[in-house]
Amino acid sequence: MNTFNHKVSIITPVYNSAAFIAETLNAVINQTHTNWELIAVDDCSKDNSLSILEEYAVKDKRIKIIIQDENQGQITARNMALQEATGRYIAFLDSDDIWKPHKLERQLQFMKNKNAAIVHSYYENIDENGDKLNKTIKAPLIVNYKQLLNTNYLGCLTVLYDTKKIGKHMMPYVGKRDDWACWLNILKQGHVAYCIPEVLAFYRIHSNSLSSNKMKTSMYNWGILRNNQNLPIPQAAYHFSMYFFLSIKKYYLS
Repeated sequence: MNTFNHKVSIITPVYNSAAFIAETLNAVINQTHTNWELIAVDDCSKDNSLSILEEYAVKDKRIKIIIQDENQGQITARNMALQEATGRYIAFLDSDDIWKPHKLERQLQFMKNKNAAIVHSYYENIDENGDKLNKTIKAPLIVNYKQLLNTNYLGCLTVLYDTKKIGKHMMPYVGKRDDWACWLNILKQGHVAYCIPEVLAFYRIHSNSLSSNKMKTSMYNWGILRNNQNLPIPQAAYHFSMYFFLSIKKYYLS
């Protein structure tokens, strides 16, 4: 069967995203690959995010909404959406980020050509107003498990994986950096992640962004290496130190 006949399930946690969610939804609706479902989990938003979602869902039946009765956090929201996903392919898009129109089509074709289980791409940072920050986040063309232990090369908003090849993977409950732990669990099976060396998505930097405070999240990295991946202390210490070196190179020297 042609790859393009398969459905992509897009996982979108939503919390107080009224200022951005319409732009995110429009980026999905404008995809050149049209066989998709977007599963949005509203995590008890206090603004009008839910009403915007409902407005779009009325117009486009591919948009499905799950409503949380209480705030349970991004990991739970993602996993709830994953449980409901019916597509062969899984993609992730947070409610303040944006895709280029050909993102899914480009990745599906690339995945077919490489016979890949998981792919990702470069992405570019934007500010709260959607203006480019002249910062492109790149990654090696091929990443294996050992390389991924050093740093999270896979931007969550760019990842696409094939459930037929690797199954459906829930996000581990590790506090933060759940996406990195998930990619590690996938590549630990022996898979490699292929990167498309072009910008296919835009990551919004604002006060609530995880990337806005790297030091604050560094200890979560240690927990993933020791507790989630069960590495011995010397090995974990090596990869933990590599994380700092690569972060400086990634965000300040590149």
